[in-house]
Amino acid sequence: MAENRKSSANILLGVTGSIAAYKSAEVVRLLKKRGLDVKVLLTENGARFIGAETLATLSGHPVYTKMFAASRSEQISHISLSDWANVLLVAPATANVIAKFAGGLADDLLSTTFISCDCPVLIAPAMNSRMYAHPVVQKNIERLRQFGASFIGPESGELACGTSGKGRMSDPETIVDVAASVARFGYDLKGLKVLVSAGPTREMIDPIRFISNRSSGKMGFALARAAAARGAKVTLVAGPTTLEPPHGIDVRNVISAEEMRKAVLDALPGQDAVIMAAAVADYAPRAPARQKLKKGPEGVSLELARTPDVLAEVSQVRRKGQVVVGFAAETEEVVENARGKLFRKNLDFIIANDVSLRDSGLETDVNTATLLWPDGKLRSLEPMAKTELAHIILSEVLVLLKPPPS
Repeated sequence: MAENRKSSANILLGVTGSIAAYKSAEVVRLLKKRGLDVKVLLTENGARFIGAETLATLSGHPVYTKMFAASRSEQISHISLSDWANVLLVAPATANVIAKFAGGLADDLLSTTFISCDCPVLIAPAMNSRMYAHPVVQKNIERLRQFGASFIGPESGELACGTSGKGRMSDPETIVDVAASVARFGYDLKGLKVLVSAGPTREMIDPIRFISNRSSGKMGFALARAAAARGAKVTLVAGPTTLEPPHGIDVRNVISAEEMRKAVLDALPGQDAVIMAAAVADYAPRAPARQKLKKGPEGVSLELARTPDVLAEVSQVRRKGQVVVGFAAETEEVVENARGKLFRKNLDFIIANDVSLRDSGLETDVNTATLLWPDGKLRSLEPMAKTELAHIILSEVLVLLKPPPS
């Protein structure tokens, strides 16, 4: 690492000539909000879509646009920028700049900086869907992946040209989640396989009614995204949610507890860690009606049967060395109830989640959690974003998988 690279997380953002360049202002704002230092490298065509003054104001640094320094006293820009950066993020990245990177063409400040960087490179493509699907573009993307670059998106949806398809730049929040993770942790989970469960299950009463719970799936999805950003190969088994499927993750959608059980057990072999964040229903109607139950003058009684205990079964059949982590959503005696579950399910550690709080837990972006281990260790956390909690959990998983040298 070069001497003048700061110890804090420094993001060098490359902005290229796409209509999606207007989103780069939000990317800068969100990165700064996360406490990251940001410098912006704006290409000539990128400046046609967003002004340098806007990006300079948001980043707190001058925007870099020229290949050559104005005077001999200044540092060589592409070298000093590559020395400074912990992550090079290009968002938006056009087909043109992707081709330059893949071919080793260094004819402007951004492409020259890319060639001189030894830090992780993240690329967020933005282009028409037919351009993105072109074999040349796909070949360039694959070549850059072979060189170690990582891609964020693109997503499918309405494009600036009025058509719909795959090619829209990922949302700034998604891009920032990945960039912040790589800046802080690098790819410390690379080579590991992580299985995550998320969301609720639905147990049908009749074809249109069901028993479920208030789980949104946000915690499990945050874990899946964070693990993928840190380099893990992630499988996400998700119950019914309204969340967008994370890009680049093997998502297996399920409805019922039995479907959750089957999908988790099918995916279990070969996993290094299993994090069961799903809120699986404990009970299901013993005999669901085949037709809609009609409203009558009297009440209706439902006989409920226990659903399979997916977490307990995973713990029973796991192989040696496989880390299994669970959650305990509690409304009272949170730590005590979670500790009991920790030992009953034979878990490596458990996250006790107080869901009685109004602004934390179910259906929110915040959790108030306590981590417990079988040896009695306990770590109480302040209320924090589920994205942040996900990284804390993954770092604890990594300690178990790769214990530090004594």
